[in-house]
Amino acid sequence: MTLRAFMQGAGKSAIRRIAVLLVFVLALSGCDRSTPLRVVKAVAAGVPSLAPFFDEGIGLGHDTVVGPQAVQGSLQQGDTPGLYGGTRKPTICDIKQLKEFLTDPRNHQKAQAWATALNITTDEIPGYLDRLTPVLLRHDTLVQNHDYKRGKAVPFDSLLETGIAVLVDEQGLPAVKCSCGNPLRPFTGDTNRISVKFQGGNKKWRGYERSAVVAVQPAPRKMQRLALVDVGDPALGIDRPVGTTGAHDKTFDTRRERAVPRLAGTTFGDASRRLAEAGLAVGYDGKARPPEDARVAASDPPAGSRLGFGAYVTLSVAEETSHGPTTPPPPSTSGPSTAPPSQPPSSRSSPAPPSSPSSPSSSGPGPTSSAPTSSAPPSSKAPPSSAPPRSTSTTTSAPTTSAPVTTSAPPPSKPVTSSAPPPSKPATSGAPPPSNPVTTSAPATSGPASSAPATSESASSGPASIAIT
Repeated sequence: MTLRAFMQGAGKSAIRRIAVLLVFVLALSGCDRSTPLRVVKAVAAGVPSLAPFFDEGIGLGHDTVVGPQAVQGSLQQGDTPGLYGGTRKPTICDIKQLKEFLTDPRNHQKAQAWATALNITTDEIPGYLDRLTPVLLRHDTLVQNHDYKRGKAVPFDSLLETGIAVLVDEQGLPAVKCSCGNPLRPFTGDTNRISVKFQGGNKKWRGYERSAVVAVQPAPRKMQRLALVDVGDPALGIDRPVGTTGAHDKTFDTRRERAVPRLAGTTFGDASRRLAEAGLAVGYDGKARPPEDARVAASDPPAGSRLGFGAYVTLSVAEETSHGPTTPPPPSTSGPSTAPPSQPPSSRSSPAPPSSPSSPSSSGPGPTSSAPTSSAPPSSKAPPSSAPPRSTSTTTSAPTTSAPVTTSAPPPSKPVTSSAPPPSKPATSGAPPPSNPVTTSAPATSGPASSAPATSESASSGPASIAIT
């Protein structure tokens, strides 16, 4: 007894330990499912890089002090109006000097590493640089940066401060950091799961706000012009052709109000393009940017509102995006009122004879509860035009339940059942009651002319009093 009690106590203790261990494992697995924070190195404006591609003392580019700007949504497309700033000074990026350095045979190894980071060849460098446009960041921007170490481009995630001069490509993506020439690629991590490290000279800058950090997505198509904001005079806008450095700029008034277009019912991608064409930026609710095919339910401010250049319009998308045709209900076989027009003649909703051969009338149709009887008198004759072609086979197979009772049915005094013929008649004779002496052994041509052969089912299209002699 004592041993049993000891074993029971030990068993309960082991169960408790297992339960505690299970809870601990589940807690750890729940933590593992969450996305870990991605470490991002802060890069402040005007601070030299520790491992630059080019000596920053040669003046390839110059950063500018720019005040922080509000933003709605951490993912912005490269064609967003006002995403970037500009200046009428043409010295923020010296593309000519950068091209000369990269095409110099003495710098071939560095040029090869630079081109590899941007997925181009060294021969493509001059044409690639000619398509880039110098701009200034108006938001703290996440990018994949590159250091030059041991003859190779070493990538690392970084946060570039507002005011840093960069070259952007034809889809609005940052491609080169002007001051040091480091190649840039799009940030591929989760913008909501980052840990920014402010180290060395890159101390936390004034105006840094975690909610104002953005990453740039490529515009859906190559752009011809960039709509910038003059960082020295925000009331002035700069219309800069792609691939130029400022010599062909045109200015416009950013304070001129623009009407919010009607966007409800369009896709999120189409609404984004229409807003960009109107000089307005796209905002969205939540942390994730909606998919391009999501349906826009409403905009804030609503359609018709007047806003200044680069103002954000927040788009709300519908939860349900399917607008396909409604599937019609299956056709009903309970009566003619619900049968579709395409229903075949053999349906019970039509009084016409069935297209498939039926058994002799002695075997009867299905139960009366599922097959309506004919309301026509026994002497009535069905229209010949509605009778489909008939088979001359005298088969005695059981009928389908869809076969209607025809005018050859016995008088109402004889109940119609689904049972076998009367015991006095064999099941294969197909002979009706004695009062209607139609036999199946006579040829079909010995009787009066009719629209159907005189087989076991010929009575459905001819008079019931016909006798074969």
